[in-house]
Amino acid sequence: MRELNYVSTGRLEWFDRPEPELHGPTDAIVRPFVVSRCDGDTLPIHWKGVTTMLAAGLRTGVIDPSVGHIAGHPPFQGPAPIGHEAIAEVIALGSDVTHLAIGDQVVVPWSVSCGTCQNCRRGLTSKCLTTRRDPAAPDGLRYLSAYGFGAASGPYGGMVTDLLRVPHADHMLVKLPDGLDPLRVAAASDNLADGWRAVVPGLRARPGGRVLIMAGGAKSIALYAAGLAVAHGASQVDYIDTDADRAAIAESFGARVQVVRSTRVSLPGLGYPRPVREGYDIVVEATSSGAGLRHVIRCTAPGGECTAVGYYVGTTTPVPLMHMYATDITLHLGVTHPRAVLPELLDWMATHDFPAERVTTTLADFDDAPAAYAAETTKLVLRRDPLHA
Repeated sequence: MRELNYVSTGRLEWFDRPEPELHGPTDAIVRPFVVSRCDGDTLPIHWKGVTTMLAAGLRTGVIDPSVGHIAGHPPFQGPAPIGHEAIAEVIALGSDVTHLAIGDQVVVPWSVSCGTCQNCRRGLTSKCLTTRRDPAAPDGLRYLSAYGFGAASGPYGGMVTDLLRVPHADHMLVKLPDGLDPLRVAAASDNLADGWRAVVPGLRARPGGRVLIMAGGAKSIALYAAGLAVAHGASQVDYIDTDADRAAIAESFGARVQVVRSTRVSLPGLGYPRPVREGYDIVVEATSSGAGLRHVIRCTAPGGECTAVGYYVGTTTPVPLMHMYATDITLHLGVTHPRAVLPELLDWMATHDFPAERVTTTLADFDDAPAAYAAETTKLVLRRDPLHA
C-alpha cells in the first residue's frame, strides 16, 4: 500500500508499506478518504534547513529539548510518514470493538489514547499514560503518542495512506453524525478542534465577550477560531493577519479584520492593534512568536484568558508575568486533546450551519498528495471517494 512520506523541504513521496493488520481485539483498520494538512506540518515542508537549525539549537541549549522528544533527533529527519487529520471509513474491526460497524465514517484524532487511564478520564487524551509507555523514553513515557510525527511519537505512521491501524478503536474513533459533510469537518482531528478549544469554552464562561485573534503562524486554527467565535455570540471579533486572502476568509465569517505588515515584532508603527479600553475577554495567539505572545497578553482584559496555539521552541521565550499577576490573566498553552471535545464539536457542527470548509484554500485529489501536500496554501484538503457510499 501507499504511505506519503516527508523526505526533505518541499519534497514528499509515496512509499510502499505492508498493509496494516489487527494487532489485538480492540483494533480497527480504517481507510482515510478526506485528509487535511495541519498547520504544523508546514514547518518542515516549507522551512528550508529546519532540521539542521533545530538540531544545532538542541545541541547548544537554545531549542527546548521537548522538540527532539516529539520530532526526533534530529527533528524532522526524512523520510518519515506525515499527516494527522483524517476522516476515514472503517474497513476491519477487532472482535472486542462493539460500537462501530464496517463502513462507518469516523474522525481519527491525531493523538493516540486509551480512554481509560487517569489522564484520559480527565480529558487529557493527548497525554494518555497507556499509549505513551516506552521504556526507552524519558521516565518511561514518550512525550506524545501520535500519527504523523515520526518514530519518536510512536509506531503509528501517517494518515496520508491507503490504510491505517487504530488501537483502542471503540474509544478513539468518533462517528460522523448523519448528514454531516466530511469536507466540512476535514480538520476535526486537530486544527478545527484547536480553534474550538481556543474560543468556545471561554465564550460560554463570558457570554458576549470580546475576542482578539492574532494570526499568521497557526493559519487555519486562527480562521476556525474567528468563525467559531462569531458563531458563538462574541460581541466583537477582531482578526489581525499579514495575509489579505486569509483576512477575507475571516471577514466572511463576520470578524472585523486588519491586515498588518508584521505580527512578529512589537515596534511602534507596524500596525499592531490597540486594545479596547478594558481589553479583550478572550485572546488567541496564533503568530507562533514571542513578540506576538507578549503583545496579546497585554491586550487581554482583567480576568480574561489567552490561548496560545502556536509553537514556541526556544528556551528563553519571555512572558510578562508581572502584568499577568496585576491583571489576573489566565494563559493557556498546550497540545489539543481532540478526542475529549469531538463528540460535542461534531454534534454542534451537525446542528448548526457553520461553513468551516471556507478555510480550505486548496482541495486536491488524494492521488496527487506528493505535489499537493507541498503547496504553499493556507489549508490543503485531499479527498477520494469512500468505498462504502
